[in-house]
Amino acid sequence: MTVYYVNSATGSDRNGGTGQNSAFATLSKVESLKLKPGDSVLLAKGSVFNEQFDIKYSGSESAPIKIGSYGTGAAPVIHSSGDGIHSLYASNIVIENLKISNTAGAGIYGGSVTNWTVRDVEIAKTGLSENAGAVTFRSSKNVTIEDSKISDVRGDGFWIEKVTGIKLLNNTVTNAHGATADAVQMNDSSNILIRGNHLDQTHADSPKGVIALVRPVNAVVEDNTLTGGSFGISAQAGKNVAIRDNDISGFHGYSWSFAVGLGDTGDTRDYDIAGNHIHDGAWGVVISAAGSPSYDRTNIKVHDNVFDDLSQAALKVDRPASGSFSNNTIESGVTATSISPSIVDAHTFSVSNNHTVANVETALASPVAKTAAATEAAADPAVVAVHDNLKILSDTGAAHHGNLLENDSSDNDTLVLRRFGDETVGKHGLTLTGEYGDIHVDREGNYAYTLDETKLPTDHSGHVSESFSYGVNDGTSHHSDGDTLTVLIHLDGLLS
Repeated sequence: MTVYYVNSATGSDRNGGTGQNSAFATLSKVESLKLKPGDSVLLAKGSVFNEQFDIKYSGSESAPIKIGSYGTGAAPVIHSSGDGIHSLYASNIVIENLKISNTAGAGIYGGSVTNWTVRDVEIAKTGLSENAGAVTFRSSKNVTIEDSKISDVRGDGFWIEKVTGIKLLNNTVTNAHGATADAVQMNDSSNILIRGNHLDQTHADSPKGVIALVRPVNAVVEDNTLTGGSFGISAQAGKNVAIRDNDISGFHGYSWSFAVGLGDTGDTRDYDIAGNHIHDGAWGVVISAAGSPSYDRTNIKVHDNVFDDLSQAALKVDRPASGSFSNNTIESGVTATSISPSIVDAHTFSVSNNHTVANVETALASPVAKTAAATEAAADPAVVAVHDNLKILSDTGAAHHGNLLENDSSDNDTLVLRRFGDETVGKHGLTLTGEYGDIHVDREGNYAYTLDETKLPTDHSGHVSESFSYGVNDGTSHHSDGDTLTVLIHLDGLLS
């Protein structure tokens, strides 16, 4: 396992390259070596390389080949009249702590590669020849791109095509320019995880959208912040797709702009759209198509989302589809649904237990609404929620802790708290003000109830209680159940 050093300012290709004081000067010198599993190529910080870097050899799963940096100062920069980093058929590669900018092609291009990780890489002003994708992977397997930044590129931020096992984690894309440019374009790929990214197309030059998923299979898009573009997420044809807990806004370039759209380019099956905050745009969730293609649109569940500041409806269904729209919170002034009469008459897309509020930040307090929420979930033996009790016999002013899920169960051994009271539990949890105290919950079911003694009755005998409904699912939202937490407060132990 050899470490090679490259310094564009002080190095020489006549050096041996294995020490910082004997560094190579060019990337082409590294390309002349036959790199082996476990080898590392480190570029000196402050260096600038005006050449494409071709990775020709493979590492192993236990000993990948690493391309990184050393020293202090600004990250090393690669400029190129072609791609920044280019590879075909190489496997087990890690690229980290670099900057790639001002390239005619992609910043990073991988074709038919396996087991690649790209992390902490900055890519700017690539695609000067209008080539698609600042980061491009085609016909590949097991690619992870994390903690990286893409800005002011021409063409798509990410172009992913025919990749099995792709993860985009905690990346930032700002302004992918061009009439056909998306922050993320992903075609014919499977086993997809897009999580924790901040994708902003607000100031892009004529952008198409933020995330375009074309025929995805087994995809999860969660905990992302998506802003701008003509649409938030276009997942028009796919199978087993979860879109959850995203913040989607600023999608109002056209009258047809939507936060989440599906059903237009092929069969759409088993979609779970839950826990998203959809706001400042045109349409919310759109199940539609150009013309009347005979595609299947089956088992589309839209639930536990928050919709506000939309010029059109929260839900649009104007092509044959089956599914449900339930337990969503919709701010007053936003139309809840726009469903074609023929679909209403067919009874294939149910609408139930949705709530309209004056302000989406305000919890619903209606006892009728709470009763409806508590009984929303139909009996489902795959997930079982059990009633919880918190008994407060004395109080020191500190929070009283517990967990709602520890006595619940699911067939797949996974439980997620999705709803508490009448609100969706987001990635940062949820705090509600009750009749006698405040309670904070998180998705793992942990709760902290803080009693407010100023709200208790002056009669010091007996007890008072309040209840909170909650809903859980098995992580996929295909199975769910609900129950209540009852807080029982013994006054004689507190106020006597």
